Amino acid sequence: MANISKIKRDRMISFLDELKKTHSDDVSIGAFNEIENFLNEKKFGLVWEEHTEQVDEMLESNIPVLCEDLERRLCKDESLPWNFIIEGDNLQALYLLEKTHKGKVDCIYIDPPYNTGAKDWKYNNDYVDGNDVYRHSKWLSMMNVRLQTAKKLLNPENSVLICTIDEKEYTRLGCLLEELFPAAKIQMISTAIKPSGSTRETQFSRVNEYIYFVLIGNAYPQNGYVDMLYDNPDDLSESSVTWQGLRRRGSDGWKRSNSPGGFYPIYIENDTNKLHSVGDAIPLNQDRNSLVPPNGAWCAWPLDPHGREGRWQIKPERLREQLAEGTAFLSKTDKQKGTCSIKYLKDGDRNRVLSGEFLIKGKDPQTGALIIVPKKIANRRPKTMWVMKSHDASAYGTALLSKLIGAQKFSFPKSMYAVRDAMQFFIVDKPEAIVLDFFAGSGTTLHAVNLMNAEDGGNRRCIMVTNNEVSVEEAKKLTQQGYKPGDPEWEALGIAKYVTWPRSVCSIEGKDINGNPLKGEYITLSGKKINMSDGFTANVKYFKCDWTPRKPEDYLLSNALCLHIKEMIELQTAQEVDGVKNVLILNRDDFNKHILNAESFKKIENIWLNQNMVLSVEEMRLLAQKSFKYIPREYFGQELREAAE
Repeated sequence: MANISKIKRDRMISFLDELKKTHSDDVSIGAFNEIENFLNEKKFGLVWEEHTEQVDEMLESNIPVLCEDLERRLCKDESLPWNFIIEGDNLQALYLLEKTHKGKVDCIYIDPPYNTGAKDWKYNNDYVDGNDVYRHSKWLSMMNVRLQTAKKLLNPENSVLICTIDEKEYTRLGCLLEELFPAAKIQMISTAIKPSGSTRETQFSRVNEYIYFVLIGNAYPQNGYVDMLYDNPDDLSESSVTWQGLRRRGSDGWKRSNSPGGFYPIYIENDTNKLHSVGDAIPLNQDRNSLVPPNGAWCAWPLDPHGREGRWQIKPERLREQLAEGTAFLSKTDKQKGTCSIKYLKDGDRNRVLSGEFLIKGKDPQTGALIIVPKKIANRRPKTMWVMKSHDASAYGTALLSKLIGAQKFSFPKSMYAVRDAMQFFIVDKPEAIVLDFFAGSGTTLHAVNLMNAEDGGNRRCIMVTNNEVSVEEAKKLTQQGYKPGDPEWEALGIAKYVTWPRSVCSIEGKDINGNPLKGEYITLSGKKINMSDGFTANVKYFKCDWTPRKPEDYLLSNALCLHIKEMIELQTAQEVDGVKNVLILNRDDFNKHILNAESFKKIENIWLNQNMVLSVEEMRLLAQKSFKYIPREYFGQELREAAE
């Protein structure tokens, strides 16, 4: 069959060739070539009117830089990598992330504006409403430029882009992803986020939305703990292990006299309440109080709630063996009553674990217990429809956020468990994964990453980017009060400072915005108990995007950019350049202060050096003792070359 469009196109191009013969001036030839290029543009796929943004115009004459907000810094353990919250336009931040994380990101999770036609997103500092005839092309332009950079950040060998969306733009987003990631495996799933439904006049009540998974390289979804379709506790019971209490209970055989070999002390350290050791069984006629514990320890015995002598389930030799291998652990102690609780695996579960039937993710750093992942059943491949109670955005998004920072501070936060579950299929086996969310909003992604780390002992780190816009209602109130964007009163109510940062702090500290301990437990995948009040062992810094002119008149560009090298190093390495262990040498003064000072030099672990510094052979030998690194040229090398510096 004939391609009518191609026939017409070829005829018009042939006519242009004839016109070129009689109109050979530069202006005409240029115009003809432009028309010909337009005719030869793709004729199948997604086509839209391209639009520029204010940030595009700023990028033409300015360079994005990062500035640390020293008032917003939370460190729970300086030995762990840092997470980052970046306040600013995400295109501005992506420009910088391309310099520090090109090809290094394992998972990008984004929840972009859905373009519903309501006051849900701004374009060029104005809301795009449902009557804007260009609202779809504006949305596509916005997404296209960001996804192009996101593609450069993803690890080409094995990574995933996860993008949520609803019915307003899911078809256009699908086409865009197919164009930008032609070699990737792309799949869309449907997920129930509001079982009660969102009422829409004259339409079906919506209970679901969609998630696109773009699988890069050899990435594929690992078998899940559940298949996400109608979460049924019965599905897990036959494939998991049960931690049993060590003290014998029941109506028969629980007494000391029934098994003298099962009556022995468990020694607990006085200062820490941690396990000291396991003693030997004592004779039936020996008074337990006659036993003297080791120095610095006290005796815990198998006593029932009434203080009567009972017995442990297994002999002391067996308990020592299981404690060493992690199939038994100290759960809690009560020095006043002289008791403790030990959890252990009985023979059946223990043998299944030691035979390799379960995946072991290491040991819990607090208790020494094995972190055991439930058995993966062959037919557990997750399906393309997810109906999970824990994915309810009302109960585990809005309500959870309200528990942390108060009610009605952010519209439509995702269920934290829905975000966790979407990511875990791809980074469960990557304990050092780098996760990026450049539409961060309420900060759910960092919360989810911290929960994953708490469950399996991983060191995944998260970078979140969000702007600091205020809500429509708050903008009206602030304007009436005489405030404008940029004023401290205005900025304090922006998303980044008012929601993202406090939510991150509260979840890590285990306290609400008023300092009260959080109530409840997290829903874990392995069954491990994690109290919300325990918080997380995690660190987070707060950076803000700023600008510096590409062609400054009153100073050297290199001097201006040097002021922001520290943030780039920290973002790239997830280490803090603290001026003690990790130091930055930009000039001779820095060298004298840190390197030639013997006391300072002893404490140094890492050095980043300005490549333009001229140093003697002896000075270079001194630096080599610390395995110094040069400041990467990719940070701002191109910009300096353009400025002829």
